[in-house]
Amino acid sequence: MKKMPAYQNPIVLERADPWIYKHTDGYYYFTGSVPGYKVIELRRAKTINELRDAEAVNVWTAPEYGWNSRLIWAPELHFIAGKWYVYFAASGESEDASIATHHRMFVLECSDANPLTGEWVEKGIVKTHQDSFSLDATVFSHRKELYYVWAQKEPAIPGNSNLYIAKMLNPWTIKGSPTLLTIPEYDWEKVTYLVNEGPAVIEKDGKIIITYSASATDENYAMGMLWADANDDLLNGFSWHKSSTPVFISSERNKQFGPGHNSFTKSEDGVHDVLIYHARPQKNTFDNPLNNPDRHARAQLFEWNDEGLPIFGEPIAD
Repeated sequence: MKKMPAYQNPIVLERADPWIYKHTDGYYYFTGSVPGYKVIELRRAKTINELRDAEAVNVWTAPEYGWNSRLIWAPELHFIAGKWYVYFAASGESEDASIATHHRMFVLECSDANPLTGEWVEKGIVKTHQDSFSLDATVFSHRKELYYVWAQKEPAIPGNSNLYIAKMLNPWTIKGSPTLLTIPEYDWEKVTYLVNEGPAVIEKDGKIIITYSASATDENYAMGMLWADANDDLLNGFSWHKSSTPVFISSERNKQFGPGHNSFTKSEDGVHDVLIYHARPQKNTFDNPLNNPDRHARAQLFEWNDEGLPIFGEPIAD
């Protein structure tokens, strides 16, 4: 029997919204929200545990002014058709202080083999069905189609953000009409704020599974889950099912609070599924939880039930 991998949590300190991509070159690539919210940072290592001490490279810095000049949140690194892409959200301001913008979604592209040393080109804003607060985009490929999943505010729906899905014409352009996947509807999704955000996608045994995060970013932050049959039309809202209860929540016993904004990867041996997420080591004491840098990136193995859905358990102790 192979020895189960053991992860030294936290795997990276002070990096919320952690994203790990395991590439064919044998490296784990890591990114996440950097305190100060002005740069996009990448690092890589041969093992997940080595990411903590790996060299961190700032591959992009926000401009002084503009739509993407501040609050750089939740970058994700993807490899699509031979090129690297970073999806991120940013807010902005112009030289006229009276003009400010709230978050929109942006894309960077790199054609070099090594995204830490290559040149990154701005591909601009990902335009959706309406011009409103939007963030936390992720992409996934299914049956030769590229899909885009993201969080956005709908003025006609009470709350801060809902989740949407659409097909893509290319890695920076949506095509067709989007589908509304979920709105905050249960009590655990509406603590302090009505939020569905931070989607992450994993496919296994004929199911497409989307996890997401809900409520305020303090100890009330929790993960929910949607799933659809891989044979169904993913743009048909009736294809999707939603858990009425959260699938990953704070653990008083293990002193891990507000787990969420996750991603997925594989263990070093390629056998085990790994949940990558952030959590706080204590309940938040800041007036604005986003100003508290104690959300650390973590890694945790998980299993699957007989229905083909993940069992995350509870956040493990440091």
